Amino acid sequence: MNITYISLGGHVEVEKYRYLYFVLMLTVYIFIICSNSTIVCLIVIHKNLHEPMYIFIAALLINSLLFSTNIYPKLLIDFLSEKQIISYQACLLQIFTFYFSSCSEFILLAAMSYDRYVSICKPLQYPTIMKRKNVGILLFLAWFVPACHIAVPIIGNANPNLCSFTLQGIFCNNLVNNLYCVSSKALLTYGLVVLFNMALLPVLFILFTYTNIIIIAYKSCGEVRKKAAQTCVPHLLALVNFYFLLTYDMIIVRMDSKFPKTARFVMTMQIITYNPLFNPIIYGLKMREINKHLKGFFCQAKLSLFS
Repeated sequence: MNITYISLGGHVEVEKYRYLYFVLMLTVYIFIICSNSTIVCLIVIHKNLHEPMYIFIAALLINSLLFSTNIYPKLLIDFLSEKQIISYQACLLQIFTFYFSSCSEFILLAAMSYDRYVSICKPLQYPTIMKRKNVGILLFLAWFVPACHIAVPIIGNANPNLCSFTLQGIFCNNLVNNLYCVSSKALLTYGLVVLFNMALLPVLFILFTYTNIIIIAYKSCGEVRKKAAQTCVPHLLALVNFYFLLTYDMIIVRMDSKFPKTARFVMTMQIITYNPLFNPIIYGLKMREINKHLKGFFCQAKLSLFS
């Protein structure tokens, strides 16, 4: 079997700063693993967190772990390597995981917004609508539907003719389309369908649900407004944060030749760092029940350390 290798040409002065890059990104990756895993474990361990809202949060944090593990280990290896290369097959796997986790994040955020909508706007029907079976179905769809959507272009590009072997990025994403001798119009059109189904539709649904939540909260008592603010603000912040990731990924592909290499490198590093760190911090600090268990966890760890 012939193995085709692609050079990752998006690194900036890696020979000069390789050890600095490595230490910084290893530290960030360890923090991502620890912070996301800690909150997921707390949600699994504590029965009062076995509610749909917290189950969706755990799924979102698992997504962050998958997103980071898809990028960081290869990135760390590249920082210490003389040549930053990746096989085309591994590149396709990285593309699949990157866009699968990105699309599923939008659907999970949509499921969370629906959960908040039912909780605040239809509280009497909440136990019936958001029962465990329905939550399981939503989780399954959040991972299965994106996987099916993203698998189609990956399979379609499994055996392409490459006219270039240098990818102007630090990991594989849609920039790989610039390497093909002939771009498939069918796959490009399909990509727009995926964008509409997996990103725009969930965002429109989220905006619809939160508009209704805001209207109900505005007309209700202070307690309902407080509940809406406590549970909805973190979700909206996560949505805005992740929407910037999608927007950046689309812009960078369209402006490949016009975008300065250093600016592209800095922005890419920020995106892969900021988003996986953002979710555990915002949910750990803003969600009262999770924050309470986090404080208890750190207090116990402190007592064990000094006992």
